[in-house]
This record gives sequence, C-alpha cells and structure tokens, in this order.
Amino acid sequence: MKASAPILESRSLDNAQVPAIEANVICKRYGKVRALSDFSLTISPGEVFGLLGPNGSGKTTFLRTLCGYLAPSSGSIRVFGHDVVKDAMAARTQIGYAPESAALYRHMRVGEFLRFVARLRGVKNNQVNDAVERVAEMVAIKDRLNTPIPALSRGYRQRVGIAQALVHTPRLVVLDEPTNGLDPRQIIETRELIRRLAGQHTVLLSSHILSEVHKVADRVAVLLDGELKGVRTMAETPDLESWFLSLA
Repeated sequence: MKASAPILESRSLDNAQVPAIEANVICKRYGKVRALSDFSLTISPGEVFGLLGPNGSGKTTFLRTLCGYLAPSSGSIRVFGHDVVKDAMAARTQIGYAPESAALYRHMRVGEFLRFVARLRGVKNNQVNDAVERVAEMVAIKDRLNTPIPALSRGYRQRVGIAQALVHTPRLVVLDEPTNGLDPRQIIETRELIRRLAGQHTVLLSSHILSEVHKVADRVAVLLDGELKGVRTMAETPDLESWFLSLA
C-alpha cells in the first residue's frame, strides 16, 4: 500500500447534512446476554471515526448490525438516511465492509475474486476491470492478481479483504481490526491508506489498539461491555490512554 498510490476517484458526498451513520438506542441481545445496550452514535460524512474497545466489548456486533449481517433487537440504524433493516438493500449499496477475517474464496485467484465481488456489488460489466485495477493499485496487490488465494500470506489476504470493500467505490468504508496480525510495515501502509480515504469516503474502523486509532481517526468512541462510554475528537484527547483508562 504505497503512499504514492492513487486514491479512489473523487466522489461528492451528496446530502452532506444527512449523517453517514445514525444509530439510535441500539440493543442487541443473545438470549439473556446483551452485546449492545442503548447504543447511540452519529457520524458525519467524510469522517474517519475510530471505535475503540477490548475484545468482547461489542465492536464487531455493532459493525455487523450496521452492515446488515445481524438485526438489532431494538433501535434503528441509518446509513446516509437508509434504514439498515427497512431499506436494507439501499443501505448496503452505500457500504464497503472488510471484516477482521474476510471470507476469500480459496478456489479463486485474486483478480478473479475481485472481479466477482465487483459484479456482485453492481459495478457495470464494462467497468469491472478498471475497478479491479484501481483498487489493486491502491492496496499494492497488482503483482498478485494471478495468485491463487490460498498462496497469499496473511498480510496479502488482509489487503485483498480491504480491496473487495473498496471495489464498488462505497460512500462508507467499514474496517474491523484492519491492522490485526500485520507486521510493522504493513501496519504503516494500512494507516496511510486509511488517511488517503479520508474526505473521499466516510471511514469507520474498530480496533483494540489505542495508538492505531489515535494516528488515523478524527473522532473516537470507547465501547466497553456493550455500552458507549464516551466520544471525543482526537484534537481534544492528547492522551488517549489516560482517557480510556478513566472510562474502564
């Protein structure tokens, strides 16, 4: 993911007054266990927003609910004005989601997989190859497009997972633990990519690593035991560690 790689083509954030994400009193229960409790959050278009919390805090549950993989037990979430339950397909077209361990089809080569995802996400047939070339350049995998997916290292699998989230040029990019398991160079490259996405897209990333969130996010929310404990801008939080510990 070279710093010199071109960013996605500029795309205006229509209806900028409409929140990119608007979560209203979300609860998610698994039997008697509450994974999310009265979770409310608003994220503006163009923000890089960090969702910070330890493993098991509810971060991934919220992201999966946002992206339509889980239904909330109560409450509502809107993505650019589209309810993720009542207007699910319209909401999903706005989102590119890269889970911590993306489901990559092992019988495919990298380019074949990305072309498949592009068509699945509604990219026009005559634009698929260009879309794949663009994201491959962004995440520095052009030399791996003919590589079988099982032959990729963890770092390259992570890059392909991010590429598939970007191939349809979504307005909202959701990254779940994007640097988890990467080596130091790959972490730096991923961080640079996230900052290049800023302004062109809204970016929501989750992490349990305070330093990574601090280096890329405009604002950060702390989630503990399924509850939102606080939201701050990075400008007003010079010591993220101390603030986080004060909420724990």
